[in-house]
Amino acid sequence: MNRPAPRLPLWIAHALSAQRGPVPWSAVVRGALAAGPLLLAGVLAGRTSLGVVAALGAMLAGVNDRPGSRRASVGRLGLPALAGAAGLLAGSYAGRHTGAVTLTLLLTLLGLLGGAVSAVGPVASAVGTQLLVTSALGAGMMLPEPGWESALLYLAGAGWLLGLRLLLPTPSSAARGARLGYRFDGERAAVAGVYEAVAALLDAAGTPGATARRAALTAALDQAQDALAGPRLRRHAGSAAERRLHAQYAAALPLAEAATALAWAERPVPARAGEGPRRLAVAVRAGAPTGPLPAPARTVPALRALDDALLRAAEAFDSGEGGRLHTRRRGARALLRIVLGAGGREYGFRVAASFGASAALAQALHRTGWYGPHPHWYWLPATAVFLVKPDLGPLVSRVLSRAAGTVLGALVFAGVAAVVPRPGGLIAVVALCGALIPVAARHFAALTAVITALVLALLMVGGEPGASWNRIGETLLACALVLIAGHLPVPGERAGGVRARLTVAADAAYTYLAHVLDEPGERARRWTLRRDAYRTLAEAQAAIGRAAAELPALARHTEGTAEVAATLERLVDTTTACAVHLDDTGSLDVRHRERLEQLFTELAARRRRAGLGTADGGRTPEGLSGAISRAGRKETGVTQIR
Repeated sequence: MNRPAPRLPLWIAHALSAQRGPVPWSAVVRGALAAGPLLLAGVLAGRTSLGVVAALGAMLAGVNDRPGSRRASVGRLGLPALAGAAGLLAGSYAGRHTGAVTLTLLLTLLGLLGGAVSAVGPVASAVGTQLLVTSALGAGMMLPEPGWESALLYLAGAGWLLGLRLLLPTPSSAARGARLGYRFDGERAAVAGVYEAVAALLDAAGTPGATARRAALTAALDQAQDALAGPRLRRHAGSAAERRLHAQYAAALPLAEAATALAWAERPVPARAGEGPRRLAVAVRAGAPTGPLPAPARTVPALRALDDALLRAAEAFDSGEGGRLHTRRRGARALLRIVLGAGGREYGFRVAASFGASAALAQALHRTGWYGPHPHWYWLPATAVFLVKPDLGPLVSRVLSRAAGTVLGALVFAGVAAVVPRPGGLIAVVALCGALIPVAARHFAALTAVITALVLALLMVGGEPGASWNRIGETLLACALVLIAGHLPVPGERAGGVRARLTVAADAAYTYLAHVLDEPGERARRWTLRRDAYRTLAEAQAAIGRAAAELPALARHTEGTAEVAATLERLVDTTTACAVHLDDTGSLDVRHRERLEQLFTELAARRRRAGLGTADGGRTPEGLSGAISRAGRKETGVTQIR
C-alpha cells in the first residue's frame, strides 16, 4: 500500500508558496516608465543624487501599486509617499545634527510609532514601512542636498508613478472602447466581480466548495467597497457613471445575502439561479442593459429573496440612481484604540526593538570601518523594517525569503554590472527592475531580489562602488536580529494582534445578530453590519493564517484561534440565513434557533480552549438568547417583505 507523501510544516510550505494570477501588464508598463526615466532625467540634468532620490520614491510607490480603482490608488500610493517624505526629512536632519546615541533613540521611537500604526490596516502598514525605511535612508545616506529638497524630490518620484496610475488607460478599458472610458474601469471590474462571485456561490450551494465560494464573495465585496469608497472631492458620487456604479453595487448586496442563505441551507439550487447574476456581471462590464433575467423558482424563502433581489437589481440598473456603499468608517477615536491596543503595542514593540537594534549595530560597524570606504550604513535598519512587519507574512518565511532574495539579487547584479556600460546600462537595469516589481510581488524572495538589484544599480549610478557583498552580510545580520526580536517576550499577552482582531470580529458578529433579531426588516443598517462582520472576520482569519505558519515556538500562542474563527464564520452565515427567513416569514423556525444555540455552545467551548475567555466588548451569546426566543414566536405587527 502506498503511503501518503509527508506534508511539509506550514512554516516551510509558506516560504515555498507563491501567488498566482495573470500578469498585471498595466502595472508592468507603469513600473518601466517610473524609476528609470526619473533617474535618466537626473543624470541628464547633472543632479544625479536628486534623480536617485526621485527614483527611490517611484520604486517604493511601485511596491504598493496593486490592482484596484484609480481613486483608491490615491490613498494606497499617496499616503505612504507622504509618510516616506516625512521620514526622509526627519532622518536627514537627525543624521546631520545628532550623535549616534541620540539618533538611535530617535529611530527607535519612530519604530515604535511606525509599528503601532501598522496595526490599523494594509495602507497604514505601508505608511509605517515607508516612514521607517526613508528615515534610515535619510540618516544613513548623507545626501548632498538639504533634507527638504530630498523630501520634495522623493515625493515627486512617488507622485510621478501615481500620475501614471491615474492617467494611463488599462488594456481592459481600451478593449471596451471609448464609450465607457477608463476613469472607472477599476470600479467597474470590482462590481462585476461581486456578481460573478454571487453566481459562483449559487453554483456551489450544497457542495463542499460552498465555504470557499462564500469567502471569495466576501473578498469581492471588500474589494468593490474599497474601490468605490476611495477619496473624492465631493461627499457623494459626482457623476452619472459613478452613481450608476454605486447603485449596481448596492443592488448586489441583497443578492449576496440570498446566495449566502441558500449556501447555508446545504442544498443544491437550480442551475438557472446563477444565470441572473452572471448576466448582471456582463452588463456591468459592458455598460449595457441587463436584458431579461431568468427568475428562479420561489419555493423557499431564500429563493424568493433571490428572485426579489434580481428584480430590484434590474430596476437599479435601469434607473442608475441611488445606492449606498453600506460601509462603516472608523473615526479617529477608533483608530487610536487600535494603535494603542494589544495588537498595536505588540507590533510597535517588535518593530522598535528590531529597528533600534539594527540602527545601533549599523552605526557601530560604520564607525569601526567594517563598511569599507563608503560612508553609508542604512541597509541594515532598512532591511530590518521589511523583515519585522508581521503583516508581510510569517517571520521565518520573511527571513528565508529575504536572505535568498538578497543573495540572488546581489549575485545577478554583480554579473550584469560587470558587462553593461555606465551609466546607461545601469539606468536600463533600473527601468527593467521597475517593470518586474509587479510580477515579483507574488513572492517575497522574488520581490527582494528585484529590489536589491534595483537599489544597487541606483547606488552605483549615484557614485557608490560595487557593494553587493556588503549588502549580503548586512542582510544576514538583519535576519538574525529580527529572528531574535521576533521571539522576545513582549509586555502583555503574546499574539496580541491576532487576539485583538478576533475579538473585534466576534463583537461585529454579535452586533450583526442582535440587529437581525431586534429589528427584522430594517435592511440598510443590516447590510452595513453584515459587511462589517464579514470584513473583520476575514481580517482575523488572515492574521490567524499568518500566525499558524510561524515556527512552533510562536505558532503555539495562537492555537485554537482558527477553530474560533471558523465557528464565528458559521455564526455570521447563520445570521444571514436568519435575516432572509425573518424577511419572508416574520419568525425563526426551529432549525435556525437550534443552529444558533448550538453555535453559541460550540463558540464558548472553543474560546475557553484558545484562552480567549467567554465575553467580548459588545453583545454576548448569553444576552442574545432572549432575542432568539422572541424571534421564534410568530408576532403580530411584523412586516413581511416579499
